[in-house]
This record gives sequence, C-alpha cells and structure tokens, in this order.
Amino acid sequence: MELIQEHTDLAAYLAADDVVDHGHPLVEETADALWTATGDAYSYAKAAFEFVRDTIPHSADSGDDRVAWRASDVLGTRNGICYAKAHALTALLRARGIPAGLCYQLLGDDDGTNLVLHGLVALRLPGGEGWSRVDPRGNKPGVDAQFTLDREQLAFPVRPELGEIDYPGLYAAAHPATLKALQESADRARLWRNLPTGL
Repeated sequence: MELIQEHTDLAAYLAADDVVDHGHPLVEETADALWTATGDAYSYAKAAFEFVRDTIPHSADSGDDRVAWRASDVLGTRNGICYAKAHALTALLRARGIPAGLCYQLLGDDDGTNLVLHGLVALRLPGGEGWSRVDPRGNKPGVDAQFTLDREQLAFPVRPELGEIDYPGLYAAAHPATLKALQESADRARLWRNLPTGL
C-alpha cells in the first residue's frame, strides 16, 4: 500500500527518542552482532526482522505478563506485544542507518469484533524507491509473516468488509495511543483492556 510519511525529511525516520532508543548499549550490541553476521543493508534488515520476529516472543503467545515499551527493554526482557516488537525492530534498523517508521492496522477477532490497533514497521533500504511494510509480531500456526520487500506478507491480511483498516500513515515516533496503553499498563491483563481501538 502507499504510505504517507508524517515527515518529508528522512532524517526523522533515523532519529532516536525514549522509545526507539537505538543509542542504548544493548541495541548497539545487538545491531553490531547482526551486522557482523550479514554485512550489507538488505541482509542486515532481514536478519534484524527475523531476530525480533523469532527470538522475542509476543507476550500473547508466551503468556509473559511483563509490559515492555522501550526498544532496549524489549531486547532485554525478550518480551513484548506487537507495538513493542515494532519499536525494537525500528531501533535495530535505525542503528545501522536504515530509515524505519511505525505504521498500524485496525484488526479484529475472527468475526470482526473487538477491533484494536496492530503495530507494524516500514523500512526503506538505501537506494530504494519506497517503503516496505513488515510485521515482526511473531509466527505461530495460521500466522506466517515474512521479510518480503517486493510484496507484503504480513501476519494478518486486512478484511475491510469487517471494518478492519490499513492506516496509511507512517510515523517517525510511536503513536501516542499505543504508547499510552503500554506505559499505563502494569501487566498484560491491564494492557489487553487498554488496547487502543483506533488512531
């Protein structure tokens, strides 16, 4: 889909903040290890995606009650929901100069009820013409997100007939609605009650 940049300057999608804290030693150490094993931007981006997707369980799958929101904390606890995992991947990409931003879907249960926001990452490889969305949520039976830049293979296809939405906005920082839910939830049960239902 065609993403709409919140900022026209690509530098905004390389910046660090309290959430995407890619200057943190743990983020830098993780990025260094991944870069050493790859050595070029495409291979690094794919390895970073797979690292976050596969080695940091989604807390709904693992049952972990901790709520992490800062990228370094997600890497440190090896835990997070989709927003948190998106923060971690964004930090790892930016740590190696790959512009990355946060984007969102509105998704529901199988019958379309209980619509809530789902977090994704969009990246732009050096020399690339546009943005590609990827979903580091974590695979499980029925979910098969892959690092495919020429065509999307996200965790969940949107079903517009059930009110689901692919939001076109590409954010340089975590959306306030998602960040508020994470920061104001002491545990996963409370976070589930606080999940935002739209942008």
